Amino acid sequence: MYYLRLEGDHYQMGVKRGKIFNRGQMSFPLQLDEFQFKHGKQSETLLRKFFPEVCEEIRGVSDTIGVDYLHFVSWMLCMGCCMYNLEDNIPVEIRGCTAFAYEKGGRMIYGRNNDLPPYLREGSRSEIYVPENGNRFYITTSSFINGEEGLNEHGLAVAMTFVMTDFKKIEAGFNSCFIVRYLLEKAHNTESAISKLFDLPVASNCNILLADKSGRMVVVECTPSAKNIREAEKFDHDRVVCTVNSFTSDKMKLYNYANGNDYDSQKRYKVVMDSFSSGCIKDDYIEAAKQLLKGDYGFMCQYDNEPDFETVWSSIFDLKSLAIYRAEGDPRKKKFVSDHRLQDVKVK
Repeated sequence: MYYLRLEGDHYQMGVKRGKIFNRGQMSFPLQLDEFQFKHGKQSETLLRKFFPEVCEEIRGVSDTIGVDYLHFVSWMLCMGCCMYNLEDNIPVEIRGCTAFAYEKGGRMIYGRNNDLPPYLREGSRSEIYVPENGNRFYITTSSFINGEEGLNEHGLAVAMTFVMTDFKKIEAGFNSCFIVRYLLEKAHNTESAISKLFDLPVASNCNILLADKSGRMVVVECTPSAKNIREAEKFDHDRVVCTVNSFTSDKMKLYNYANGNDYDSQKRYKVVMDSFSSGCIKDDYIEAAKQLLKGDYGFMCQYDNEPDFETVWSSIFDLKSLAIYRAEGDPRKKKFVSDHRLQDVKVK
């Protein structure tokens, strides 16, 4: 996993990243078909309308590595959206992932397993952003500039999970990973994130988990045509919300399109919720989250029989203290290590 700190002007942050790509002689699979390029161009117009700063950051990268900006940003906007269902796209895009947040004993804890093909593990990134005129935040990503999860200086956690979409229903808009980046940089708490999210055009199906240090936590189930807020469930004095790779609410189940091809999504969801309803989660909050992510309470990361699929990293955030714990690889085999970079940035 790569580590990076970026600060200041967005274009210059992009230039810094581009120089890193040049030193590493990085190349990118920018082969887009007619549908993808059209989708990317239309989505870029919307990305620029709502989040012009990130467009300048992408332009900083494309200028530095010497590729056409519009082609590059179009490729980025297709990821996690319309790469998985085009037969000529190699590799076919697949994603698992389980994310949850819970309040217990006055603590607010977030946890995640990021499940992906293993070739993405080495290129994954753990980054700190200190942008001009935006929130300071931590983001973890198998891509760059956008991300799967993160935590900002205000104690707001934002995370996505991938949900299959009917190809014909994909529309121009933000993919789920750009939603995560936008909300980390622009929102201060769950309520402001909900408000901003409901204004955004969404390109394809996804779940967005939002949780803040005050204890407000939801999952927003998103499609290009509808959004639904799913509230946390309460068990005794605990509250928990969880998201996997399908829509859980009855209202949104008609939009599920995976036909069971979602890496035991419902099994993972049930393990998380049953762990709280049964009282398995005790007072050692961080350790309990580790055990849950490691599969001690049931199936979570045990993809031993799945070829070319595994948990590539696991994360735990303490939303009040901004402490971050991360296992870089299968959490059954890799230790969780502390990451204090966001706390250090917050102090400054």
